[in-house]
Amino acid sequence: MATKQEKIAKMIEMQNKFIAYEQSGEFSAEDYYVGEWQEYRDEYTELATDVREMASKEANFWK
Repeated sequence: MATKQEKIAKMIEMQNKFIAYEQSGEFSAEDYYVGEWQEYRDEYTELATDVREMASKEANFWK
């Protein structure tokens, strides 16, 4: 299982990849929502959810 820091690093890497894609002029909303980027978005969402849950557990350590 990856640590919170590793997941955050992966998310930053993914953000940089998306920014490069968006700025390349090849951005297609169709690809982003239903095409090849849909898997990318799903993975990013899963990572973000995991990080949020980890942070929540750390913040509520007394529960």
